[in-house]
Amino acid sequence: MAMLEVKDIQVYYGMIQAIKGISFEVNEGEIIALIGANGAGKTTTLQTITGLVSPKHGEIFFEGQDITKIPAHKIVSMGMAHVPEGRRVFAQLSVLDNLKLGAFTRKDKEEIEETLVRVYKRFPRLEERKNQMAGTLSGGEQQMLAMGRALMSHPKIILMDEPSMGLSPIFVNEIFDIIQEVSKSGTTVLLVEQNAKKALSIANRGYVLETGKIVLEGDAKMLLDNDQVKKAYLGE
Repeated sequence: MAMLEVKDIQVYYGMIQAIKGISFEVNEGEIIALIGANGAGKTTTLQTITGLVSPKHGEIFFEGQDITKIPAHKIVSMGMAHVPEGRRVFAQLSVLDNLKLGAFTRKDKEEIEETLVRVYKRFPRLEERKNQMAGTLSGGEQQMLAMGRALMSHPKIILMDEPSMGLSPIFVNEIFDIIQEVSKSGTTVLLVEQNAKKALSIANRGYVLETGKIVLEGDAKMLLDNDQVKKAYLGE
């Protein structure tokens, strides 16, 4: 059984259909890349899975349970975390307070502290800057903070929306290394990314989204070698 199953979801914004009946699945332990041009519907897909947007049609199952109509905050406590596009850190709060907000669904103080230690180990820069206002961090550091905050909820699956957007090449490499580490430590990853080459190079499988439809799917290495993908997304 797949950990996450999306079945024929259709999403409308007013009269405009943004998602035109897409289905895909994510198995436990995988890194799945969802790639496509701007406006293909990648962000809407993630927001629909995490309950921020309601589909007009279709179903979403998480660990066998139908979560289609469950509110977003309850989905988080079921073990799903979302790192939104544009990072969305709380600029006026310290790095530490941002991280603690990531654990709001958890009650055990001791476990929260243990998770914090693990997050600091993975992101030493966040520990160095724990008392700094999040708004004063660089773009790359804010991305790390957004990822660290999501990991504080101790998720089974983490959905990341454009983690490399607007970052310098050095930070892009660092962020992708971290995504692989997160995966190796047992968290399943669904990755939406415009940097198709990078995303497919670390993913197990990929789905290509075009104007609200999945037009290609398969093994990530196979997609990297696909002429259609190369032409459209890899600039070759």
